[in-house]
Amino acid sequence: MKVHKNDNVLVISGNAKGKTGKVLKVFPEKSRVIVEGVNITKRHTRPSQKNPQGGIVQKEAPIHVSNVMVICPKCNEPSRIGRKRIKDAMTNKKQFMRICKSCNEMF
Repeated sequence: MKVHKNDNVLVISGNAKGKTGKVLKVFPEKSRVIVEGVNITKRHTRPSQKNPQGGIVQKEAPIHVSNVMVICPKCNEPSRIGRKRIKDAMTNKKQFMRICKSCNEMF
């Protein structure tokens, strides 16, 4: 998956279209992400020791990764993400870096 935790993303489809937020959690096996402040659901909870009052709790629900675009930190625009193989000078190991398709900046 090209979306990682703590990325800033823009929702491009669904009820929350146009909203931006930070990725809180990634579920790669289900191709879903939880975005801060997006896709809020209400859950009815019974009283417990943790929450003695009970009641209705609001929390973020996962959305499919195809419905979000990563916002590039340099150009500050939502863009597609590519991968580039870079050779580390110190350790001589090759690793993949993510690049912005519009400004070719690595992050």
